[in-house]
Amino acid sequence: MKGAGALHIDGIRLRELVIGAGAPVLLVHGWGASVDLLAPFASRLCQSGYRCHMLDLPGFGESGEPNAPFTIFDYARFCLAYLDHHGLERVHYFGHSLGGRIGLILAADHPDRLAAMALSNSAGLTTAAPLASRLRLGAYKAARRGLESLGAGSAAEQLRRRYNQRYASADYRSASPVMRQTLVNIVSQDLLPQARRVAVPTLLIWGDQDEETPLWMGEALERAIPDAALVTLPGAGHYAYLDQPEDAARIVDALFRAG
Repeated sequence: MKGAGALHIDGIRLRELVIGAGAPVLLVHGWGASVDLLAPFASRLCQSGYRCHMLDLPGFGESGEPNAPFTIFDYARFCLAYLDHHGLERVHYFGHSLGGRIGLILAADHPDRLAAMALSNSAGLTTAAPLASRLRLGAYKAARRGLESLGAGSAAEQLRRRYNQRYASADYRSASPVMRQTLVNIVSQDLLPQARRVAVPTLLIWGDQDEETPLWMGEALERAIPDAALVTLPGAGHYAYLDQPEDAARIVDALFRAG
């Protein structure tokens, strides 16, 4: 068993946590989270005979930020580099939310690296913004371009701050400039094409009370992924694997043993 530690991959300082002994599992957290939200669930998996590898993705927890904004494909490549660092040729995979996005790419483009995949409340499907929101954004962009063309840079910046303060998400407002653009890159990337190419057995765990990635997204992914099963946990929310950890660990273990 190995505890928490730090290493450098691709020039980025990375915090990791490795616990347990047995078949290797890579667990990847969601946006704004860290290994701290994975560790309780990983501890339950370890009881069934797994060695759980967790990392704070670049820009989260105690890991350093990337030097330039990442795309979701950059995060997938980074996770592959992490596996290579540890000499892990093939692992089971567990991802939550953002970690689900990464898993869809890995399971579509690098299925030889994953034995089986479990995703909890995965993100990855894009939806059209309401018409009012699109019109508001269009008007804001036009006004900002107009101010900039007139040389009124300070007024344009003030408009940007006011717009973000009123309409931007809390994740966007609290992020650094690099991570703000990273967030924009990620949420605008539709991964339905990757979902259709997933080539490993996949379990989807969802809370029926999830308001961030609603249940219909899990149902859509189940239809898209060739070999997938959706398990709904009644009463659970966006963190279904933490809301009902015993049930989630039991069904994930069943998948991993079969894979």
